Amino acid sequence: MSNIYDLLPPAVVELTGIRKQYGSLEVLKGISLQAGEGEVVSILGSSGSGKSTLLRCINLLETPDTGGIVVAGERIDISFHGGNAPRQYNKKQVERIRSKVGMVFQSFNLWSHKTVLENIIEAPMYVQRRPKKECLEEARELLDKVGISNKENAYPTHLSGGQQQRVAIARALAMRPALMLFDEPTSALDPEMVGEVLKVMKGLAKEGRTMLIVTHEMGFAREASSRVVFMDQGLVKDEGTPDEIFGGTRSVRLKQFLAG
Repeated sequence: MSNIYDLLPPAVVELTGIRKQYGSLEVLKGISLQAGEGEVVSILGSSGSGKSTLLRCINLLETPDTGGIVVAGERIDISFHGGNAPRQYNKKQVERIRSKVGMVFQSFNLWSHKTVLENIIEAPMYVQRRPKKECLEEARELLDKVGISNKENAYPTHLSGGQQQRVAIARALAMRPALMLFDEPTSALDPEMVGEVLKVMKGLAKEGRTMLIVTHEMGFAREASSRVVFMDQGLVKDEGTPDEIFGGTRSVRLKQFLAG
């Protein structure tokens, strides 16, 4: 019997048996998931299903208790000791992995004392040590891509929420990541600003960027995704193409979620 993953492009990210527990609460219960090159994978699920924790485990903003993580062909070396012993990992490797993964959060996390342009060039210049001129040129190209080229000298507090989130997307892209992670990128926005951010994300999908997106925007998930994953209570309960998930799912729990 063939596995769904046998039909996918080579994996940019691969998770195997990821578990995460906080005290007595097990948030992730052995998640295995992968995204191939150019795939857009939307992750759906109700609050508390473990979606955001899963994303944060990929670049070790959260450290899984057990499981394997491979990003862009490189396996993250984590030592699991069990019990209350601290988990250890190769810090240089984690920094290298994080440089390959761009993440856009619910909140914008921009530096308020820096201009839009300064926010975007900071990491490429000081983490990747790229020339300032090159970083500035690319930052302006990215601002044009996200539709706010006229805001390069503005400060974040002078921008709308939608504009700030587009700056956050440009900042993530400036690191030239192999993988983009989006954690409910429109949830903090007023309704009229949601569309401008989704438009940018749809553009990235058409470019063939590899993306994992935690979202509650069902229209976006159906239109822009290569594949949709439904999580419930720390497990993947259903997975398939948008047509399969929205049109003929076998999961009773997913039907309840979509109906709600």
